[in-house]
Amino acid sequence: MKQVFITGINGLLGTNLCHELLNKGYHVTGLVRNKNSYKGKYHNNLQLVEGQLFDDFSLLLKNIDIVIHAAATTDQSLLKYVDYWNINCNATKQLYNTAIASNVKRFIFVSTANTLGFGSLEELGTEKSKMNTLFKQSYYAKSKLEAENYLLKNKHKIETIIVNPTFMLGSYDTKPSSGKIILMGWKQKLIFYPPGGKNFVHVKDVCMAIINAIDKGISGEKYLLANENLSYKEFFEVLNKVTDQNSILIKIPKQLLIIIGYWGEFLRKLRIKTNLGLTNMKILCVENYFSNNKSIKHLNSTYQPISKAIIDSINYFSRAKK
Repeated sequence: MKQVFITGINGLLGTNLCHELLNKGYHVTGLVRNKNSYKGKYHNNLQLVEGQLFDDFSLLLKNIDIVIHAAATTDQSLLKYVDYWNINCNATKQLYNTAIASNVKRFIFVSTANTLGFGSLEELGTEKSKMNTLFKQSYYAKSKLEAENYLLKNKHKIETIIVNPTFMLGSYDTKPSSGKIILMGWKQKLIFYPPGGKNFVHVKDVCMAIINAIDKGISGEKYLLANENLSYKEFFEVLNKVTDQNSILIKIPKQLLIIIGYWGEFLRKLRIKTNLGLTNMKILCVENYFSNNKSIKHLNSTYQPISKAIIDSINYFSRAKK
C-alpha cells in the first residue's frame, strides 16, 4: 500500500483528493492545523496530523512514498509579495528539500494555470506558453511560478511533477473559495458578469489526473488540468440552465471594472486589504483559456461537463446549510 502525504487537505482540492486516494487503496496522511476542522470523510487508512507548513516533517516523511503539496495562500487581498512568497514558495522549498532528504520517491506540486500563458479560443494556452505579462503582476501567480522554477531546477534530486489546474469547482468547498462564483448567481434575480472568460474544471477530474500522475507522470513535466473554456456570460447561462432559474444577465463594462481597480489600488496604498486591485480587475476582462491535450494524452485524463461540477457544488452548499 503506497503512503501519500497531502498538504492542504482541508481545501476544495485536498479533501476531494483525499477521498479519491482512499478509494484507490492508498494510505493517506493529511496535514491539518486542527483535526476538528476537517470536513471530509474519515477512513481507516486516513491519518490526520496537526501542524503548520514550516514544521519539521523529516521523521514523518521517512515512511512516505509520495508527497502531494496542495496547500497555498490564494487570498487576493494581501498587500506584499513576501506574504505570498513565504507560503507558496518558501514553504514549498522547505517541504521539497525535506522530501529529498527523507528519500520520498515522488513530489507532486499543485500549482496553477496562471503560471502559464493563457490563450484565446482560436489558440489555447498550453504547458509551453510563457506567463502572460498581466499575470506577472499577480503576486499569487508570481510566487507559484518561483516555486515551480526552484523545483524544476532540482528535479534531478527527486521525481518531480507539476500540475497546473484551472478554475476548480465541486463539493467540499468549505470556505467557500472558487465556489463563490456560483453563490454570486445562484438564486439571484440579477447576475452581473465581467466581459472576460476562463477555463473551468471539475475538482474530481483534477484529483484523478493527480492520481494518474503518480504512476504516469513524467518527472520534470508540467500538466495543465483544464476543461471547458467559457465566457463568464456562458458560465452563468449554464448555471441558469442547471438550476432552472431565469436570472437576468447584465454585463459589467470593462471601463467600470478598471475604475474599480484603480479605487482598489488607492485603498491598498492606504494599507487596506482588498481584492479589488487593478490587476484582478484586468484579469476579469480577458479570455483566460487553456488546452487539456497533454493531460489527456499522457495522464489518460477524462473530463466531465462543467454543469456537473456546478450541480455538485450546489448540492454541497445546500447540505452545508442544513
